[in-house]
Amino acid sequence: MADKKFFVIDFDSTFTKVEALDILSDILYEGTDKKIEVGERIKDLTDQAMAGELSFREALEQRLALLEATKKDVSQLSDELKKLVSESVKRNREFFTKEKDNVLIVSSGFKDFITPVVKEYGIKEENIYANTFTYNDKDEVTGFDASNPLSEHKGKVKLMKELALDGDVYVIGDGYTDYEIREAGLAKTFFAFTENVKREKVLAKADVEASSFDEILYSIKHPMATSFPKSKIKVLLLENVHQDAKQKLEDEGYQVELLGGALDEDELCEKIKGVHILGIRSKTMLTRKVVEAADRLMIVGAFCIGTNQIDLDACTEHGVCVFNAPFSNTRSVVEMAIGEIILLMRQIPRRLRQMDRGEWSKSASGSFEVRGKKLGIIGYGNIGSQLSILAEMLGMDVYYYDVVEKLALGNATKLSSLDELLAISDVVSLHVDGRPENKRFFTGEHINKMKKGAILVNLARGPVVELDALQAALDSKHLAGAAIDVFPVEPKNNNDTFDAPVKGDNLILTPHIGGSTLEAQENIADFVPGKMIEYVNTGSSFNSVNFPNVQLPRLENGHRLLHIHKNVSGILAQMNNVFAKHGCNILGQYLKTNEEIGYVITDIDQSYNPELLEDMKAIDNTIKFRTLY
Repeated sequence: MADKKFFVIDFDSTFTKVEALDILSDILYEGTDKKIEVGERIKDLTDQAMAGELSFREALEQRLALLEATKKDVSQLSDELKKLVSESVKRNREFFTKEKDNVLIVSSGFKDFITPVVKEYGIKEENIYANTFTYNDKDEVTGFDASNPLSEHKGKVKLMKELALDGDVYVIGDGYTDYEIREAGLAKTFFAFTENVKREKVLAKADVEASSFDEILYSIKHPMATSFPKSKIKVLLLENVHQDAKQKLEDEGYQVELLGGALDEDELCEKIKGVHILGIRSKTMLTRKVVEAADRLMIVGAFCIGTNQIDLDACTEHGVCVFNAPFSNTRSVVEMAIGEIILLMRQIPRRLRQMDRGEWSKSASGSFEVRGKKLGIIGYGNIGSQLSILAEMLGMDVYYYDVVEKLALGNATKLSSLDELLAISDVVSLHVDGRPENKRFFTGEHINKMKKGAILVNLARGPVVELDALQAALDSKHLAGAAIDVFPVEPKNNNDTFDAPVKGDNLILTPHIGGSTLEAQENIADFVPGKMIEYVNTGSSFNSVNFPNVQLPRLENGHRLLHIHKNVSGILAQMNNVFAKHGCNILGQYLKTNEEIGYVITDIDQSYNPELLEDMKAIDNTIKFRTLY
């Protein structure tokens, strides 16, 4: 049939992530001196054959001569290979089941270990073409069946001529022998598969480079596990986000670029074009101008607690879902606050500066224990409440003030006014969020109401404290010390200079490192990418900062339609009219709204009229529409 499609797929480094004989070598020589030597020699022979620099039969003979295997070893190899199937192949398991009559595994490897692996994906045994081992009466591998055309030079070409497939043939593989099928005119398209290995000489001959199986199906307009190839999803990570985050997103199949510093507005406007996912920390200012310049942006991940650096209204209006890490670095900030409180109460910064000036004093004047002192916490959220617990364990009397009703933990005392807290506290620690109304929240008036000789700690937000007033209080000795970790304007990267906005002897200035412990960054690098990946894969917006929170299961045997729209009446009715018009069977529907937007997720049967998608996009007040397969 002229419209019939056949998929001829290589096994090693294509269906699986690895070269099978490399793994067999590891199995045979694990724990011996031969492992590295034999492994490197086999890999070298494989690379030469795949690049067309060595005849396949010669490479095969030389590789098998290095391996002293038995049937038991081959069986163990199959078990290992089942764990090493390519990620995009695993994602598209349904494709192999549906196309079982049209998928052919054509490999220069061996049926003995290939068949148990690919049969689990519904591939018919009669559609598996590969070499076969020969064995002696002790079940030891003695060689291969030399009559099999796949053991010969241009063996795949000879096999394909014998098969004479009637239809469009798509060859998918990583090696030169796969290209030879296309070169012989026996295939419509050769996809150089680069998810696992990229061979430049092969890539130069390819019709298309495919970094995942999704990309192949997308290019031929075939239904796949995702509506858009993961390999085409571009991720930009700024401010030296932890490498674990980059690795997690790359493992998902995304294109990831990691930059060491922040970008200014104009730089980011240019860089964000074509980017689907943006990851930032606290220095990058994601303004409305940047959001409007982003032509593909779906998700922003704030690899920190705060989101005051992000224009959330602009993101919401453009259908961009924002996630942060509200709990991941709580402990690190709290520990730093505790440490700074102790250092300042003991006058350590002042004493160190005296030593730098050649002065020396063992006087106890101005040096106090924290036990029995009053700690005033402004903002009793995740950080403030945990600070409360640790400070109480050190023997401090804890008081707190919050505009929202919060239950006290331990023996902490809730105060009804900020003035009352300031009047009694020996130490005041700020832990307010970055909402606009908190800018210059802590003014000179508040500082003047603090006890004489008290200490101020700000590890919250830079714009919160009026720094000129703080400097005046330090100069006049009204305050005995301060610790500032966040500033109204911060350097974009480590190469920028930074002039301290306040000065004093008993003063700790740090470059926004409260949440920068290794443990905190590792936790954030796990949490934020996890939420972003979940949103891409399922549409789940749970824990989003700006979207209605919807937690969704994975969809099986259907399609998922995601519709983001302005929160106006009648949208759901219009959507259901579209479904009725096209006779579409709804499997499930979820709706959540906030003040600005509505988010509707609809699961439908696998078969539907493609015009349905265009009609969904055309609904009034639609912001974004996305399809998940």
